[in-house]
Amino acid sequence: MRLQTVGKRYGVRQPWVVRDVSADLPAGRLIRVEGRNGSGKSTLLRVVAGVTAASAGRVTGRPAHTGYVPERFPGGLPFSGREYLLHMARVHGLRGLAGVGAVDEWLDRLGAAGYADQPLRSLSKGMCQKIAISQALLPRPGLLVLDEAWTGLDQAARGALDAAATERAAAGGTVLFVDHDPGRLAGHADERWRLDGDGRVTILPGDNAPRLAQRAGDPAGGSAEDSARGPARGPRRGTVEDSARGPADGLVVTIELAGVEDGSVSRLATLPGVLDCAGTVLGWAGTGNRVVRVAAGHSDDVLREVLAWDGVRVVSVAPDGAR
Repeated sequence: MRLQTVGKRYGVRQPWVVRDVSADLPAGRLIRVEGRNGSGKSTLLRVVAGVTAASAGRVTGRPAHTGYVPERFPGGLPFSGREYLLHMARVHGLRGLAGVGAVDEWLDRLGAAGYADQPLRSLSKGMCQKIAISQALLPRPGLLVLDEAWTGLDQAARGALDAAATERAAAGGTVLFVDHDPGRLAGHADERWRLDGDGRVTILPGDNAPRLAQRAGDPAGGSAEDSARGPARGPRRGTVEDSARGPADGLVVTIELAGVEDGSVSRLATLPGVLDCAGTVLGWAGTGNRVVRVAAGHSDDVLREVLAWDGVRVVSVAPDGAR
C-alpha cells in the first residue's frame, strides 16, 4: 500500500489538515501515529482506512479487507451487539458458521460475550468499544487502523487488543494506531509517523526497527524504506515473515505470558503448535514471564486458550527473533 502526495481538507476554502504525505505501508508493518490534539491524526487514519477520500494525491494498494476502529463508535445503532457483528461478518463475506465462529471468537477474546445480546444503545462505552474492535478484526484484515481504540477498555481487553494488533502485523498485515499512552505496544512499533503543525508527516524510526528519520513527501529522499538502506541501496529489508522464519520450521511467533503458574507449564507445552515454552524473561513486577514459541498457524488458538486461564495475561506477541 502507498500514499502518494496525499492531502485532506474539508472544503476548497478550508485549510489543509493533512498535506503532501508520501509513504509506503508494506505488509507486516506496525506504525504508531503521533501528534498533538488537532494535528490531523484522525483525519490521516480515516484517509488511510478509506473511510474518507483524499482531497489531493492517491492511495493505492489498499488490501481487500480493512479493519477500522473510529475514535467514537456510534453506539446508538438499532441492533444488539451480536446482530451488528453478524451483519458486519456478512459484509466481509463471512456467512453461516464462518460468520458465527468469527463473531464468537472476538466476543470471547475481548470479554464481551455476556453482553452481546443487549441493544447497543444500552451498553457502556467500554462494552461498545469492544463491539467496535470486534467488527474491525472479524475478517483478519490486511490493514488494521486503530484510532484511540484502547480508550474505555478494561485491562484484560487492552491486553487482548495489544495481542490482536501484534498478531495482525506478524501475519503480514499493516497496522496503524493512535493511543494516548506513550507506552502502548512499546517495543513493537516499526515506525512512528509524527504529524507536525503544518499537516505534514515526519517518519521516524520505531522502537522495533532502527531507521533514519525521513520527511514524508520529500522528493529528494525517497521512501522511509529507502532511507534505511546502505549507500549502495542494497536488497530490501526483510519482511516480518523473513525475520520469523527458521531454517526448516516455517513461520514462528513468540508469545510472552505473565501469570503462568509452574503447574501450568506442562499443560501449555501440550497445546497444538507450541514448539517451546521453556524460556523466561524478567517481567514488569520482577517475576519471570513465560516465553512461548508457537507455529504461526496455531498462534490464535494458543492465545484463545491461555487468555481463558485465570490470572494469565498476554504481554506481547511478535515474530520469533524480533523481541
